[in-house]
Amino acid sequence: MTKNVELPPWDSEDRLNRRANWRSVTSQTVFQNPWIRVESHDVIAPTGNPAHYGLVKFANRAIAVLPLHDDGTVSLVGQARFAVDAYSWELPEGGGPHDEDSRDAALRELREETGLVAAELREILSFDMSNSVTNEVAVCFLATGLSQSDTAPDETEAFEYARVPFKSLLEAVIKGQVRDGLTVVSVLRVHHMAVSGDLPPHLRDAILA
Repeated sequence: MTKNVELPPWDSEDRLNRRANWRSVTSQTVFQNPWIRVESHDVIAPTGNPAHYGLVKFANRAIAVLPLHDDGTVSLVGQARFAVDAYSWELPEGGGPHDEDSRDAALRELREETGLVAAELREILSFDMSNSVTNEVAVCFLATGLSQSDTAPDETEAFEYARVPFKSLLEAVIKGQVRDGLTVVSVLRVHHMAVSGDLPPHLRDAILA
């Protein structure tokens, strides 16, 4: 069933507070570990019809940090990702508990994975990771005024490090050579900030020169 509607303004109360009107009839947890909980739900859809959903709930927010140096380069980490069985070059990222300030989580992940300390940290975007099967929310940050300290990776993490021009990273994102979702979204957002004049002039010039 489809119908045409007039879309309200993006920031309107009607749009922001609108609910989906799904109703869960029965639910059970089928798997749980410290990071995720997988639930099975029998539901009634907004149309009134029955349906079944598998839902993955996350214990943490997804956190990503784009470390932008004054010369227009970006620090990346490389690691082998189990879920996609592939090697991935991506931004420093990880998880932040829901009861922790996202900024604190971002600064921690940045230092643990790259050893970088940021004088300035700016939240640039928040979005739903995959809203058909999970409630995971991502928060992305831009880190500037960077200085080097020591890394402290998790015992399961083996990182390689690279520092690349932002333009090269943007091109790799556009070509699909860098595929990590948090990295793709953050790079496109920072590029938009540069072209729209929402960055300090020296960083804007370093990115766009």
